[in-house]
Amino acid sequence: MIFAALALAQSLALALPPAVAASGAAPGAPLPAATELRRIAAPEARQGAAGGHGSVYAVGDHEVARYDAASARRVAHWSGDPVIYPHLNSCELDGSELVCAASNYPQVPMDSQVLWFDAANLKPLRSHALGHGHGSLTWFVRHEGSWWACYANYDGKGGEPGRDHRATTLVRMNDRFEETGLWTFPETVLSRMAPRSSSGGSWGKDGLLYVTGHDLPEIYAVRVPRQGGVLEHVATIAMPTGGQAIGWAPDEPRVIWSIERKTLEMVASRVPPVKSGRKP
Repeated sequence: MIFAALALAQSLALALPPAVAASGAAPGAPLPAATELRRIAAPEARQGAAGGHGSVYAVGDHEVARYDAASARRVAHWSGDPVIYPHLNSCELDGSELVCAASNYPQVPMDSQVLWFDAANLKPLRSHALGHGHGSLTWFVRHEGSWWACYANYDGKGGEPGRDHRATTLVRMNDRFEETGLWTFPETVLSRMAPRSSSGGSWGKDGLLYVTGHDLPEIYAVRVPRQGGVLEHVATIAMPTGGQAIGWAPDEPRVIWSIERKTLEMVASRVPPVKSGRKP
């Protein structure tokens, strides 16, 4: 009976994904799951969601829509020419503007650009071409006076010869879009994203960067190291939705927006606090 019980316990542990089967204070140790708060139906919610002050934005392949978070009513919409904008990947609120990452996925060579919209009416304001760089731009966010860009790489569709998901790169840029820092992702995160890459990223008010993959219902809290070129995996948090782009709600503590692609819904979830473990 003892051996049978041990065998059953081992089989259950192996059946769980590593992120939830692990325990203790190891790198990327799991936390209690995020708690779902509410959902808003949005036919545009195919790539991601972004939080706003009383608004939430749904991101589609070639379109963006703004919804009133309280009434769930769509109040603004932009649709672009698929030839010019083949693949919007994510957006994030930056003051009175919405900044969005776009690429030519799944075409190769990879080509990327950044788009800015008026956050209220979604009128296009300007764009900046990043061209062919470290990969396919999936998110582009503002933090502590710099731009932070994630370049995705893939094992199959949309990938380039000589690079796979392990080449996914985080780049810090100044206002002239000059690179001022570069980091790769730890294997504990990359193995969860394989064979795809990071689809979303958003800085928390706790100073940690929260990133998602393409598929698994998880968020990975990572930290930029004081030294070295590999991000530090701090925690893994189970989410009620799959991967894709995410965005913190600026006016709600620990609330993040994500999407459920299968049902075309934007989902607000409360994320448990994460202890960074770094001493002052």
